[in-house]
Amino acid sequence: MEMLLLGVGGCSAFDVIMILEKTRQKMLDCRVEVDGERTEEPPRVFTKINMKFIVSGHALNEDQVNRAIELSATKYCGASTMMEAAGAGVKRSCEIIQL
Repeated sequence: MEMLLLGVGGCSAFDVIMILEKTRQKMLDCRVEVDGERTEEPPRVFTKINMKFIVSGHALNEDQVNRAIELSATKYCGASTMMEAAGAGVKRSCEIIQL
């Protein structure tokens, strides 16, 4: 089950990186911390997924970083869309580190 969380995090991070590169943001690093809660009864599906994006770089525009995360969630990341369609609530947050 942890591999599903890794897939969601990796898919979303890839999208965010690609979007920020296209918007010419001077991003140096993008990490995603992912954890989830599952039901007690089999098949123990995820009910909640928390994703924290940690983006670092020079003069990053907070609005563009948040927009990249939103686009990943609503348009590009099939993995997170699939988890939400299966009933898991996905919460996303962001920390921007200006270098």
